[in-house]
Amino acid sequence: MIKTVVKIEGMACRMCEAHINDTIRKLYPSTKKMSASHKKGEAVFVTENAPDESMLKKAINDTGYTFVSMTAAPYEEKKHFWQRG
Repeated sequence: MIKTVVKIEGMACRMCEAHINDTIRKLYPSTKKMSASHKKGEAVFVTENAPDESMLKKAINDTGYTFVSMTAAPYEEKKHFWQRG
């Protein structure tokens, strides 16, 4: 699993967050977790494989927002205390 953080300029409200969420989900339908924050100016999502930065940049810019940067790193889901060994 890969956790990706995308910095985005131009989001001003919850509707903007929804547009970004929809855009990323259309591009990567297998997205496991997804959240966007206009206050932080970022979207965070988890996928099986690392996303293609150029495709993601184009998709976000095509919606009218500005792709600033992307970081992707391995993601391991946190276990609840009763699941720990």
